[in-house]
Amino acid sequence: MKKDIQVSNRGVTLDTSRRNFLKLSGVGLAMAGLTLMGCDDDDNFMEVVEPVFDLGEGDVGILNYAYALEQLEADFYTKVVNNFYSGISSIEKQIFTDLYHHEVIHRDFFKAAISGATSHVLPTLEFQYSGVNFNDRNSVLATAKALEDTGVAAYNGAGKYISNVNYLVIAGKIVSVEARHASAIRDLINPGSADFSGDDVINTNGLDLAKEPKDIVMAAGGFIKTPFSWKEQGIN
Repeated sequence: MKKDIQVSNRGVTLDTSRRNFLKLSGVGLAMAGLTLMGCDDDDNFMEVVEPVFDLGEGDVGILNYAYALEQLEADFYTKVVNNFYSGISSIEKQIFTDLYHHEVIHRDFFKAAISGATSHVLPTLEFQYSGVNFNDRNSVLATAKALEDTGVAAYNGAGKYISNVNYLVIAGKIVSVEARHASAIRDLINPGSADFSGDDVINTNGLDLAKEPKDIVMAAGGFIKTPFSWKEQGIN
């Protein structure tokens, strides 16, 4: 069954051991770029237009989908660490810095992985954060919580569509880190609570929630300014 997914232009305390628990070693990556450009012939004039990028089918589509989400998280944390909110503690600074580095690694990994397999690589996206006040702790933490919870559910829901076992193994490793991020953010919001495994993210079987790509794109679409589309087999 084919389904079109369209993203439009619409718009604490953690101890040192917990902080070290979040550490992730760097990965050496070979980088490759992609320029997308098209021309329309209109009355003998050549007009350069930006096409709406389609994520593609099969594993390529799933990898581009994950790459879009990692671009979003990396962009968000870049803005956070470049303008820490007033009164932020040194521990919170370190946690956000760790999360920033992790998401940049994830983003760059997906770009390199897709580039190594195909020339059909999602371009660099633009994002918008209407309603997010980067100078306010509560606003930043609430947004981080939403993004991390969404990221975990996205990987859990997309795993069944990955056919290449090597990609599946990597996705499993990345989602485990994303779950640590979600737990850390929840502990910053409500220290010492059981929110790290709240009923809103863990089901009655003790498993993280899984969401279909179409639901994730709908949830995250408000942050994504650059339009893209997706026609993917098997998405219900």
